Amino acid sequence: MKLGVGSDHNGFELKEVIKKFVEETTNHEVVDYGCHSCSAVDYPDVAFEVSKDIHDGKLDRAVLICGTGIGVSIAANKYPGIRAALAHDTYAAERAQLSNNAQIITMGAQIIGIEVGKKVVEAYLKSEWADGSKRKVEKINEKEKQFKKDHAPQPVSGNQCG
Repeated sequence: MKLGVGSDHNGFELKEVIKKFVEETTNHEVVDYGCHSCSAVDYPDVAFEVSKDIHDGKLDRAVLICGTGIGVSIAANKYPGIRAALAHDTYAAERAQLSNNAQIITMGAQIIGIEVGKKVVEAYLKSEWADGSKRKVEKINEKEKQFKKDHAPQPVSGNQCG
């Protein structure tokens, strides 16, 4: 599995620990999307880049971290076709994948500690989508498609200048 990891400056230290943990305990390839220091970074930039690469098939799953996990979750979920779930415990991490086929879990570095963060990621990576709530996930996907269709830009007809 190709796993993306990314954070803002608030999540930098936990991201580094999670990246090392995954590299040392699994056979998954880890792609680091930054940030790469404690210098201020806007979490939407990281979340959008990770979401795009999942959408484009360059990543299988991802872990995004900010102070609370909420911001990166909101940002990632703005990208079409992405399901990002906030997970601060192992049960939520398992259900994110089993029930919702979430490609991304998000965590808050100011909410959970390092050891809990490792266990959350481990639970998420060990869980596999098994059509758990397939009907519900399909409803979400269909609503997203309908929304995109209903709100697509309409072509301009005729000459408006003359």
